[in-house]
Amino acid sequence: MRAPGDPGLAMPGPPDHDVLTPADVTELRAPFERTGGYTIGVEQELMVLDARTLDLAPRAAELAAAVGAEPWCRTELPAAQIEVATAPASRVGDAVAELADAHATLVSACGGRLRLASGGTHPFACARGVVADEGRYARLADDYGWAAQRALAFGLHVHVAVGGADRTLAVHNALRSWLPLVSALSVNSPFHDGIDTRMASVRPKLCESFPRQGVAPIIPSFEWYAELLAWGARAGAVPDASYHWWETRLHPRCGTLEIRCPDAPGTQHDLAAIVAVVQTLVAWLGDRIDAGEPMPVHDTLRIEENRWRAMRDGVSGELVDLETGRAVPTRGLLAALLGRLAPFALRLGCERELAGAVRLLRLTGAERQRVVASERGLRGLVESMADRFAAEAGPVADRA
Repeated sequence: MRAPGDPGLAMPGPPDHDVLTPADVTELRAPFERTGGYTIGVEQELMVLDARTLDLAPRAAELAAAVGAEPWCRTELPAAQIEVATAPASRVGDAVAELADAHATLVSACGGRLRLASGGTHPFACARGVVADEGRYARLADDYGWAAQRALAFGLHVHVAVGGADRTLAVHNALRSWLPLVSALSVNSPFHDGIDTRMASVRPKLCESFPRQGVAPIIPSFEWYAELLAWGARAGAVPDASYHWWETRLHPRCGTLEIRCPDAPGTQHDLAAIVAVVQTLVAWLGDRIDAGEPMPVHDTLRIEENRWRAMRDGVSGELVDLETGRAVPTRGLLAALLGRLAPFALRLGCERELAGAVRLLRLTGAERQRVVASERGLRGLVESMADRFAAEAGPVADRA
């Protein structure tokens, strides 16, 4: 695994375990002033499977113990979920290579008892799962009860160091409108609880069992944000900023903007493509803000309409123009966006990874899952997911 790197880069982990609410606005802004350069950190939530049944196995803590005290390996609220996180990286390829190394370590630690897979949901596991019972997770289970047991959702989170507190805030507010396109490209959870949900991505609907999910609010200022955090802390409902689970959120500990809308991808190529889209999209918005271009900040209700359409249809449907209300094919919107992002991929060294997004435009992860399920059934689908994960673990080569 790589060393943590330059302390000025975005450090993504551990993201949800010790994020404290800063005492005042100056302290809240400071981490965002220290980071920049569109550096990235990536977190991937993985399914832990029983090797015999291929069902979810609530043994993530056992697997983490077998790996040892590695900073990149974390347990999560579902006892059958383990998260892998990268150190800060300037290039998408470096982050993906680090994840591949971590995957190899985890696969080796599984022995013959466990397997791993990546996808937004497990296709046939029971809708109610086992919750981890230590520390923060025990408190979450107590607070959220029914919702915590149904949080069998596996996502991909990308931290981007925008640079500058006010600049980060401006990108956050503008980015909200574009996230349905990222979601449409990354759909990878059509099955849940043994059925085809007729959604391309059902994972976000499972996440909505918790509060503070979905489209983030407009944040007009850091003063407003500080008061929101203080209000939540006084109420006892939101102890710190890590309890904001919106699909984009400010991350005060890391000084990053965290994008949380993608499903966990099924392949490393898909993962690289999605991370490249996120990194270049943030850079594109940041440059437009630097140029003084007025950036529309749209109402949450309008964005939620597109979020729903992206979850339901992936790239095959239509999204609604947030200004005019005209429905436009999602594939066309994404193709146009990828064209705008190409110069930023060249600048950030992720041209090859961004090109992979064109393949997702032709066939998303959700569409691939349905093809395999039609041929092999849901158990065969999970087996293929686990086989693919194991085959791709280790040094990244020129994989088809």
